[in-house]
Amino acid sequence: MFTSKPLVIPVFIPHSGCPHLCAFCNQSIITEPDTNSLISSALPRSSELPSAEDIEQTVNNFLAYKGGRKEVELAFFGGNFLGLEPDEIIFLLSSAQELVREGKIDSIRFSTRPDTITKERLELIEPYSISTVEIGVQSMSDSVLKMARRGHRAEETVRAASLLRDFQKLRTIKSSSSINISMKPFTVGMQMLVGLPGENNQNLHGFDTAIKTQIDSTSALDTAEKIATLHPDFVRIYPLIVLEGSLVAKWYRQGLYQPMSIDSCVNLVKKIFQLFEQHNIPVIRMGLQASDLLQDKLSMIAGPWHPAFGHLVYSEIFFDKVVDLIDREFSHKNTDIHDKTDTKAKTITLNVHPASVSRLRGDRNNNIKRLKELYPSVDFTIRTDESLDKNQITL
Repeated sequence: MFTSKPLVIPVFIPHSGCPHLCAFCNQSIITEPDTNSLISSALPRSSELPSAEDIEQTVNNFLAYKGGRKEVELAFFGGNFLGLEPDEIIFLLSSAQELVREGKIDSIRFSTRPDTITKERLELIEPYSISTVEIGVQSMSDSVLKMARRGHRAEETVRAASLLRDFQKLRTIKSSSSINISMKPFTVGMQMLVGLPGENNQNLHGFDTAIKTQIDSTSALDTAEKIATLHPDFVRIYPLIVLEGSLVAKWYRQGLYQPMSIDSCVNLVKKIFQLFEQHNIPVIRMGLQASDLLQDKLSMIAGPWHPAFGHLVYSEIFFDKVVDLIDREFSHKNTDIHDKTDTKAKTITLNVHPASVSRLRGDRNNNIKRLKELYPSVDFTIRTDESLDKNQITL
């Protein structure tokens, strides 16, 4: 199960191993077929991989600022790791494994497409200190995946999850009877995108009827429900950002695709977060980090981007909790807490863990402002209480 946070050292392999040109990717579009075509485009090239010296230098640079972190993971990001050639996979893992032997890092993680997870590829990585495998699920709707040019179906994600679970069990058995440091259990994560073209048909304006009939009315919530049945150890939720050079950017400029607004996206991701919470599946990230975009020098031209997107989602959750607490507290009393004409002074003290004060207040103190509008006769104060859970609020 996913536990404490290690120091994660990223090594980027942008677009390497990717067999398809996804519509939301900013890889250069060499030849684009008809705009309304749902045929996957072949990726024209593979990026150069980092050398062993590059990897070691990156690790050394990060270790200089390790701080108090005990565990150190080296992470291969930005490409389709298991889609690389076998000799490339072995080269990268061997370079990283040498750093494990030297005691500089503890383990290795990578992200990959579901259709490149096979028994053969898992056997290839078995000798190495793999701690985490993340699957780029994106959607569990075949029609949405087709629209996004993913080149695989949802059933391949189901199959990949099953293969990884079997591999997890094998590693757990071997780790309990082996002194080999590489034989350790690993976690399985899944990544999903919200706001993809085709979700609910809400962002397919201008596409012809023939295309629209191929798209199911499928929401990101349906994808989240299906991901939950696969029991990942953790999940990341990313909003779709329109990136310069992507096919989605072309659709956006033609008026064929409309990205989600920041408010609608935050509210949707809030529901998805709560769904995973009900299934006891940790959500370790919501929204892109600024470094995720800067690393590849991508240019955002539209979409629900915010540097603290996850904070916005948590703030919405806290706002809902406060409203629910107040309304339940006063529901049995002869008091209309929403009455704007009530001049009798009332004060409500909100108790929260010190680490959660900013989430309670909201972005730019917006939650407190909204509470004052909703309950105009109430003054709100905040008191910190370290005995409370970080997600708990009391009145």
